[in-house]
Amino acid sequence: MSVLILALAAGAVVGLALGALGGGGSVLAVPALIYLMGFTPAAATTASLIIVTVTSATGLVAHARDGNVAWRTGTLFAAAGVVPAFVSGAAAAHLAQGVLIGAFAVLAALAALRMLRPPAPDAPHGARPGKAAAAGAGLGAVTGFLGVGGGFLTVPALVGVLGLRMRQAVGTSLLVISVNSLAALAARTGTGGDLRWEVVGPFAAAAVLAAWDGRRLAAKVSGGTLQRTFAFVLLAVAGFMLTDALA
Repeated sequence: MSVLILALAAGAVVGLALGALGGGGSVLAVPALIYLMGFTPAAATTASLIIVTVTSATGLVAHARDGNVAWRTGTLFAAAGVVPAFVSGAAAAHLAQGVLIGAFAVLAALAALRMLRPPAPDAPHGARPGKAAAAGAGLGAVTGFLGVGGGFLTVPALVGVLGLRMRQAVGTSLLVISVNSLAALAARTGTGGDLRWEVVGPFAAAAVLAAWDGRRLAAKVSGGTLQRTFAFVLLAVAGFMLTDALA
């Protein structure tokens, strides 16, 4: 199978997951780029940031049109993560490949376990500035370090810490992810290795298009079923990557 077909197929899976679940799909982008398309871990995390930025920004437009973005809250939350995303993005480019793969495997496992938990109800309380800043900084660091959007962490934080409604949290998370991803990309300029745009471009395009199908899929299939299925796939990917890192 050609690399182009693999890139289109992997991008479609990532986009479907992002569109259907509102987060988590980008966790599959890095292992797909490493194991299916032969990217180094450093190049894969940089390429993933590009894919995440494009896909999130496109989704943000759709959610903004529907009125599901809390611009002020999202901007403040994202601002707390800009510096951590920049710093961790620069540091990640200099780490050993085994360390990056191992860290990513742990993150994928945590994402899967988070998805297997029952969804949290909308929080009735108001925002807590200190916790919001800490959560925003932590999410920015994760985005910069591992090249993922962190939607599976951002959405619960926006609901539990800032008290947003779930639908609004999903839309606002795309604003946060877009800002943090751009900051991390700025830090990695010139350090991402061979990004192979002939792969990254089709991958990102397929993800953007499939995200629209993912939104329609979410309306037809139980959200719990989708989330559990994706969580088990992530656990398998995490196990494979951890075994590879320790080998």
